[in-house]
Amino acid sequence: MTDFFKGHGLGNDYIALEMAGLGFELTPPAVRLLCDRHTGVGSDGVLARVPSSAADFGLRIFNPDGSEAEKSGNGLRIFAAYLLEQGDVGERAPFTVETPGGLVRMEVLHRSADGVLSVEAEMGTARFGSADVGLAGPDRETEDEPLELESGDIVRINVVSIGNPHCVIFQDELDVEALRRRAPQISTHPAFARGVNVQFAVPMDPDGVDAWVWERGAGETRASGSSACAVAAAAVRRGMVSERQVAVRMPGGTLDVHVRDDWSLVLRGPVESVYRGALTDGMRRRLETLG
Repeated sequence: MTDFFKGHGLGNDYIALEMAGLGFELTPPAVRLLCDRHTGVGSDGVLARVPSSAADFGLRIFNPDGSEAEKSGNGLRIFAAYLLEQGDVGERAPFTVETPGGLVRMEVLHRSADGVLSVEAEMGTARFGSADVGLAGPDRETEDEPLELESGDIVRINVVSIGNPHCVIFQDELDVEALRRRAPQISTHPAFARGVNVQFAVPMDPDGVDAWVWERGAGETRASGSSACAVAAAAVRRGMVSERQVAVRMPGGTLDVHVRDDWSLVLRGPVESVYRGALTDGMRRRLETLG
């Protein structure tokens, strides 16, 4: 039997498990089966704990389509909940996690009476160069740079790297149906060599932004930690907000991002444990055939 943990951050849910002794490879088909909400466990991704020589823990992050992500703010916070329940970390005891998108310092701040954790993650430094996100052309900063979509629509982009690539589009309002048409075209646009995470954002207050997220490899997402960081960093850089403590409000809820003067980012938000389970022998055999 293979034990796993499931948790969510603002409705963005992940399975966490140990890579060591798994018994099958996390190939794209295997990840897709695990994430399938009808025939698998069901989730927005898989968090696999791996060894690390650079940090206290190592982490690989898989999208539900089987591709691998460099970094995930919600995934990291769920991983912290997993480590806490494993007894591998404690509350108010900082630890580090190595991801493909860089090393992250984390801390479980507290647990509420109903079991909701508040977790903080230092998400690295925002970079605004086009080369940092794999955007075609000479290296440059994009400030509402026009990008033509396959449909002929024009969107005005602001790219940000948080160790993974983001494209922030500021708007006057969030028209969800229009966003659902445009976001997939942006995420897979040939101008982005590795694809890109997409955020449509509306600055609302000196310290608040409303946002809607389409994640590369996952699609429409109720909330995203790295996307919240990208939105906050772009909003501060563009002068869309006047404060550096930014509340990013998404359909699943609000995440708080501190954009420091050196453009390093601190993300804080809630995480809930959902359940622990074990894969049956039949499911393990199916996963082994996909590995």
